[in-house]
Amino acid sequence: MTTPVVSLRERKKLATRRQLRAAALHLVAEHGMANVTVEDIAAAADVSPRTFFNYFPSKEAALFGGHDPDRAAGLRDRVAYQAPGEPALEVLRTVLAQDAQDMADELRSLGDDPADWLRRMKVARNDPHVRAAHAAQMARIERAIAEGLAARIGADVETDPYPSVVAAAAVGVMRACVAFWAGSGGTAYLGQLIDQAFRALADGLPEHSALRDMTSGKDQN
Repeated sequence: MTTPVVSLRERKKLATRRQLRAAALHLVAEHGMANVTVEDIAAAADVSPRTFFNYFPSKEAALFGGHDPDRAAGLRDRVAYQAPGEPALEVLRTVLAQDAQDMADELRSLGDDPADWLRRMKVARNDPHVRAAHAAQMARIERAIAEGLAARIGADVETDPYPSVVAAAAVGVMRACVAFWAGSGGTAYLGQLIDQAFRALADGLPEHSALRDMTSGKDQN
């Protein structure tokens, strides 16, 4: 297989996006969400506010690393239509493990020490404004997962509780795994951690499982 050729323009766009996200993480961790503006983030990344909005719709999106509606829609469609014929829970496990690993890889791509970025994320999430924005983001993700599951199994989220119950459990697994990963300084492999957590959940969360056998330090992010 050949590696796709990325144009100079695309590489510059990716570099700018990373600079903006790094600036957002640094400034919010240092000063708090309420005390950081889009103009501050743009200035720290040496671009204009207009350029900022070419990449992110808000400072919250820059902090969390994406355009939330796009991520939610993508998760909904992948849960609904990926791997036709496969059991819904298997597909959900695969989709969310990959989504989490993509998030970890993006954080690592910012450069410097990944553990340092994780410390900044942890500090930022102690900010009440960040917690509120993150809670709203996760609520949208939960709804998207429920809608994707409903479409996959031919259910209606308004009359069948199953998709919403599974989506709520899935978001809980994601939150717990990301918190553990961040607390480990990124030494746990996030995608594998979420994969094993979903397997344990499907097995009824037995006291002894591969999830508890995972140790930090095997892989980085």
